[in-house]
Amino acid sequence: MTPDVLFKYVAVLLFVIGLYGMLSQPHMLRKILAGNLMSVGVFLFMIATAARNASITADPVPHAMVITGIVVSISVTALALMLVERIQRSSKRIHLYWWFRHPHDRDDEP
Repeated sequence: MTPDVLFKYVAVLLFVIGLYGMLSQPHMLRKILAGNLMSVGVFLFMIATAARNASITADPVPHAMVITGIVVSISVTALALMLVERIQRSSKRIHLYWWFRHPHDRDDEP
């Protein structure tokens, strides 16, 4: 197994773990971390596909896209953390347990 194939498998694994965390965790900070894990998987996959073989140089376009994606990911994470902090300040909760309950049991919605 070549290193680029191994990197692709690890990238897909990171994305799947992040997707599972995004869908299964009601805590908002864990959802943000899961989203970051998914973006790391996408970045790793893009870098792994940019490396063709040892004799040919790597394609610079995916590398530039990954650098831009990292900057966007940091900005989105900062925005999400700010929104979570405002939600926590206004509703005194940081989880989404009230959203996952049955609609008839939601008497204490924020």
